[in-house]
Amino acid sequence: MAVSEWKEPNPVAPLRPEEFQRICELAKRTFGLDLRSGKEELVSARLRRLVQRGGLRSFDQYYRHVTEDRTGVALAAMIDALTTNHTSFLREAEHFTFLREHVVPRLKGRPTVNIWSAACSTGEELWTLAMILNEAMPAARLQLVGTDISNRALKSAAEARYSAERCAALPAPWLARYLAPEGRPATSYRVAPELRRQASFRRLNLTESYDWPHLFPVIFCRNVMIYFDGPVQELVVRRLTEFLEPGGYLFVGHAESLTRIDHKLEYLQPAIYRKPAGKERWTRSS
Repeated sequence: MAVSEWKEPNPVAPLRPEEFQRICELAKRTFGLDLRSGKEELVSARLRRLVQRGGLRSFDQYYRHVTEDRTGVALAAMIDALTTNHTSFLREAEHFTFLREHVVPRLKGRPTVNIWSAACSTGEELWTLAMILNEAMPAARLQLVGTDISNRALKSAAEARYSAERCAALPAPWLARYLAPEGRPATSYRVAPELRRQASFRRLNLTESYDWPHLFPVIFCRNVMIYFDGPVQELVVRRLTEFLEPGGYLFVGHAESLTRIDHKLEYLQPAIYRKPAGKERWTRSS
C-alpha cells in the first residue's frame, strides 16, 4: 500500500504582492513597524499559522479578519507574530558599564530610583538593570518598569524564568544571589522574588500617545527603533524625551544612531544620549 502524500491542513494561498502591501501598511499604521520589500517570506511564514488557526484560506481574508475585529485580539496576535523579541542578559555590555560608573553615583541618595526599560521584550534587559542596581545600591528603593507592544513577550518577562543556557553569561555571584535554580542540575533559573517585587510590566505602543505619573532619570530603549522609519523614530524619541528628567540619560541600541533625526538630546558616546539639564538639578526627586 502506497504511503499517501502529506497535505497541509487548511491550505493557505500564497501571499500575493497586494496582500503583502496591505499588511505592511497596517503594521506601519498601527505600531510603526517598517516592513519593506524583501520581507515577503518572513511575513508569510510568521502569519500563516494565524491564517490557518482562523480557518481562513488567504491572506486577504486574514487582513479583513484583523481589521474587522473590534476587540483588538487579532491585531495583538499579529503584532506578537511580526515583532522580533531577541534579547539577552548583559547585551551591549558597555551600556551597563557606563550606567554603573557614571550614572549610579548620581542616583545615590534618592528616596526612589525609577528606571524605564522600553521595548523590554522578554525581560533580560530589565533584570540585568535590576541586578546591577541592587549590587551598586543595595539600600535603595528601586522601581523598574518594563513595557513592550507584545503581550507574549511581557508574559515571559513577568514570569522571569529563563533556561540555563540563556543565563550562562551572568556572573556566578549573580546567579547565586538573584536567581533561583530549577532542577538538578539546573535546567532553568527564575529571578528571585525580591527583584520581581521591584518590577512591573505594562503593554505600551511607543508610536501611540501614552503617559507616566513621573519622569525617569534613565530610559533604556534599545534595538526597537531599527524597525521604524525616520519620521517614526523621530516621534518615538520625542516622546521618550518628554518623560526623561532634565539631565537624564537615554540608551538606544548600538545600531540606532540618532544623527539622521531631529532631537534635543546631547550625544555622549555611541548609543548614549543625555537630556540637557537646563535650570533644574539632575538629582531632583521624581
